[in-house]
Amino acid sequence: MKWSSVPLKRIAALRAGGTPAVEVEEFWSNNDEGYHWAAISDMSSGETVTSTARRISETGIRSARIQVGEPGTILFSMYASLGHTAWLGVPAAWNQAILGVTSGQESDARFLRYALVSLKPTLAEQARSNTQANLNAEQVGNLRIPHPPLDEQRRIADFLDAETVVIDTISDQRSRQKQCITERRWAVFQELLDNASSARMPLRRILHSVIDGPFGSAFASSDYTDEGAAVVRLGNIGFSDYRLSDQARIPMSLYHELRRHEVCSGDILVAGLGDARNHAGRACIAPDLGPAIVKGKCFRARVDPQITSAPFVTLLLSSPLGAAALEGRGSTRSMINLEVLKSAILPIPSISDQIAIVDEMNRYWRSAQSAIEACNRQLTLLAERRQALITAAVSGQIDVTTTRRSTSSESVSV
Repeated sequence: MKWSSVPLKRIAALRAGGTPAVEVEEFWSNNDEGYHWAAISDMSSGETVTSTARRISETGIRSARIQVGEPGTILFSMYASLGHTAWLGVPAAWNQAILGVTSGQESDARFLRYALVSLKPTLAEQARSNTQANLNAEQVGNLRIPHPPLDEQRRIADFLDAETVVIDTISDQRSRQKQCITERRWAVFQELLDNASSARMPLRRILHSVIDGPFGSAFASSDYTDEGAAVVRLGNIGFSDYRLSDQARIPMSLYHELRRHEVCSGDILVAGLGDARNHAGRACIAPDLGPAIVKGKCFRARVDPQITSAPFVTLLLSSPLGAAALEGRGSTRSMINLEVLKSAILPIPSISDQIAIVDEMNRYWRSAQSAIEACNRQLTLLAERRQALITAAVSGQIDVTTTRRSTSSESVSV
């Protein structure tokens, strides 16, 4: 059975968010006082927002002319991550990238959220695009929502609550499995390092040369081109692997001006800046990029291959051991400079042991990556299955009163 649909604004109250001036201290709270203030990043940690990175004061609320929403409000992202939803679990305000949705008397809030989730794949077509795809409150209010009788909405919501928890549980298990495989990588590395005879020494003893990238004023994002010399940025430097996605380039004329920051195949690339997931000091080997330079906050290091294995150094710097030795002192993101890098004291085994460790790590990682790829395929299938099930249920394509329960993962090999 298929249901008739109505505009969202007919069955729910919509409330826009806002942001007071960030430079005015009295608009914000640095302690437990004030109100939670939700951003899209706060919605990514789970199904329900119970804490936020920032708090807003009563004065800030009045300044931005926004209201505090109650728990049970559905938060709906209109910018960038289009159509992402989360429950509001605490009284809070939210920024202009989010729309607060409160169901009316003729709508079950759970069903309404599932209905919004079902529309997510189609939202990009309706978005206004400039630098990123956005929606506005009017567009969201006009979204057509399936509207079966209230009792049927509750049955559908009950069905989806039970079925999605099965899918989400399997997805969580696969995500934890990926994490364990990655963590095991560094446990293997530590075991190999412990079994080798190593002398602790500052990295300056093994680094032949180290340079950093040009200051940010040397060139701007507007200088990037589709062709030309490659620019190694922080996003390219992974944990002993080079990330080729989104490779930036600059004109050859600018490259020649910045030649002292040149990168060659086989060089060690070190990230001078980190975040919650990528620590400062992680490193990788530069592939053959052709003409290339490092950008600011990135370092290029070289070693004498007769006494040091460059791949070993990247593993050492990318490991938890390297992260601890290179712990930065940044305000919001860990940061290191050349002196911190060169002064870090780490265990350095003989060149023969370094090469043996790298060979063993390469064998392990090839096997581990196969397992990670299998997990990624399963996660993709589970996400597709979840989306398809929600869409079919809220639109009436399946009868939830006769559909056999706990079949959500049958089409996914796990």
